[in-house]
Amino acid sequence: MINAINCKAEVEREAIAFIQMFYEETGRSILERDERITEIMDSLRENGSYSHTLEELTYGARVAWRNNSRCIGRLFWESLEVFDERSADSEDAIAEALFRHIAYATNEGRIRPTLTVFAPPQADGRNIRIWNHQLIRYAGYKQGSLIVGDPASVDFTEQCVKLGWKGQGTKYDVLPLVIQIDNSQPKWFVIPEAYIKEVEIAHPDIEQFAELKLKWYAVPMISDMILDIGGIQYTAAPFNGWYMGTEIGSRNLADTDRYNELPAIADLLGLDRTTNTSLWKDRTLLELNVAVLHSYKQNGVSIVDHHTASEQFMRFAKREQDNGRTVNARWSWLIPPMSPASTPIWHQSNLEERAIKPDYVAQPRAF
Repeated sequence: MINAINCKAEVEREAIAFIQMFYEETGRSILERDERITEIMDSLRENGSYSHTLEELTYGARVAWRNNSRCIGRLFWESLEVFDERSADSEDAIAEALFRHIAYATNEGRIRPTLTVFAPPQADGRNIRIWNHQLIRYAGYKQGSLIVGDPASVDFTEQCVKLGWKGQGTKYDVLPLVIQIDNSQPKWFVIPEAYIKEVEIAHPDIEQFAELKLKWYAVPMISDMILDIGGIQYTAAPFNGWYMGTEIGSRNLADTDRYNELPAIADLLGLDRTTNTSLWKDRTLLELNVAVLHSYKQNGVSIVDHHTASEQFMRFAKREQDNGRTVNARWSWLIPPMSPASTPIWHQSNLEERAIKPDYVAQPRAF
């Protein structure tokens, strides 16, 4: 169904543009294309809406990944597996579908790019929202001036507590899934431990690194973005790839407004934190990133280093050029947060970001 944000004329225009692209890129006939466009226009006139076929939905989700300007890992866009859960009509059914997504995507560590799509907003106002930023993420508890866990999760954790959930208060409590249909009371669901794969961080050469008891979850599954295809905005469409090491080692565990582990690691390594000229932050970041990559590999969990990811992006850009498409890219998001000048993307500052669809786009948070 059509999101109220989109006016009828805009939906018609976007639907036609998407169908033309879909039929052209998949090598189908002009006759089939025109018949499908007529079918969609008839549905829009009669019902004010239309529905994607599974093939259209799958291809649209893959192209949305291909188009997303902030993703470095788009070389593998055609491998995205799409699960159609548009018939799920209760919080319990949606939760079960999300558990299936987690299990399939995790695949015991051999991570599979996956998207699960639920029904878009309906003409009668019916809508599905997943409150979580990611399906698996750690809680953050504010205790006076201190925060235990992930500071990025404090607001959502407080909402979960208000709904009746209670965590153990550790640095690594996995938050529940929170699902809302329409304006009804949201329901929360504890994710069974069997579905949650985590990696304890150890260093290949520094034995005492394990004493820090750092860990992270295996799969980043984004769950609060809109999948925008052909004038239809799917407000519940969680998706995942796999981690680039620096996302964990240079951001999640290192940022001062996240876990802020660099000082503790520097002290463990005996580095001088009294002066910036010791480059203690740089040296600590290096060892933390070495530990993250080593630990994920040792545990059989898919991950990519930032140099390989950058090279893969350049291959993706070349393929796009060969296919007559201009790469949509925000340079500031694509350069890795560690040693960016040593990667080939650093020298591509002329990359341009454009508003093109299909795409994954931000939406106002649900709470």
